[in-house]
Amino acid sequence: MNKILAWNIGKWRKRCLHVLAMGRTLLLLMIISALFFVALGLGGMAEKKLNNSPVSSMKGFAGSVSSRFFVDMLGMEMPHLTQKEQNTAISGENLTSFVFQLLTNVNPQDPKSLIAREMPGMGANQPVLLRPGSGNSKAEAPEDYQPGPGLTETASSGDGNPGNGLHVPPGQDDTDISGEDDPEKGTGDEDPPAKGSGQDQGHPAATKKSVFIYHSHPREGYNPLLGINSDNPSSGKSTGNVFQVGSYLSESLEKLGVGVEHAKEDYPTKVKDYNWNYSYKYSRQTVKAALAQNDELTYLIDIHRDSQRHKKTTTTIGEQSYAKVYFIIGHENPNWRKNEAFAAKIHKKLEAKYPGVSRGVWGKDGGGANNGEYNQTLSPNSILIEIGGIDNTGSELKRTSKILAEMIAEVYWEEQNVDKASAKPVSKGG
Repeated sequence: MNKILAWNIGKWRKRCLHVLAMGRTLLLLMIISALFFVALGLGGMAEKKLNNSPVSSMKGFAGSVSSRFFVDMLGMEMPHLTQKEQNTAISGENLTSFVFQLLTNVNPQDPKSLIAREMPGMGANQPVLLRPGSGNSKAEAPEDYQPGPGLTETASSGDGNPGNGLHVPPGQDDTDISGEDDPEKGTGDEDPPAKGSGQDQGHPAATKKSVFIYHSHPREGYNPLLGINSDNPSSGKSTGNVFQVGSYLSESLEKLGVGVEHAKEDYPTKVKDYNWNYSYKYSRQTVKAALAQNDELTYLIDIHRDSQRHKKTTTTIGEQSYAKVYFIIGHENPNWRKNEAFAAKIHKKLEAKYPGVSRGVWGKDGGGANNGEYNQTLSPNSILIEIGGIDNTGSELKRTSKILAEMIAEVYWEEQNVDKASAKPVSKGG
């Protein structure tokens, strides 16, 4: 009896061991399968990021890592580049951090980046140079406008009264701001050589509005136009800020036969519980409303100004000074290449005729915030242009607006002619 019991126990033990071995094998296969699919997922994420981001170029990649790390990576293939008697920057920790940041946009060494994608305005938003401008000893990225105290939160109750933190000089109304140069800073309002109106160049007068000019940050101001000296000039009026520059550009385009609609929405006074961090959400509604009213609006231009000082935002051609411009492309627009191609057409024409005015085409993201797209998914011909900086004078801004309008008009009429040439003739037959 004992022998039979022992035999049964032994047999049961063998079965248990067999089942356990099969379970371990199955668990191992499940783990391997899970790792395989995780690897596929990470590979897909990396491929999508590299395909959609302007930093897929070698220049952008080099700019995303430290110079020492990059040199050490090159040194693995070219030993003569390695620096003797120095510890290499390539370590398990650095490589892990780099790959993790590449795939997730989260920097493990920067705790702020962990919530940047969920908190508007906290993203790194580091610009990447896509097309350089001439006349610069060093390519410098645009400097973002930052609102004064009280503007990152509610700036208005929606009753039409300006919120705290906005500077409008006491006793000054629209008629007090002329936009002329400060007499101590130079000459009057000389214009660049006239290129002729749209009719003079063989183009008909505008019969439709194709260009929509608007302002996501409407209160970005200019010191000379406001008669102040601030590192962050701001105005709630329709002049003294980017509204005035938008008017310069609109008027110049109209003279060249290009129809323009210019939106002058002052969001801090219009939007209840206004929050500066949602500027592009507000302006997006403005653009969408305009597109719904006029389906012929094809060119969408968001006018801003840079926050750097006069020396960096001004160039001289001949004896006349001009405000420099930036072209900004949103990284988080999956079709950013089409928008960049449109900006590049204008940039190249400026480079050819007025070298030094363009500071280049730059790509930017918003660290996951809405402003990384800049409303550029609404049209392949949607771009953001920063015209001048906080210290540029009315004459400089007006000159640049005129030549910028010339370049935009050239692109416009070239595309109109291409469309006409590609149109098939209508058959007169039955």
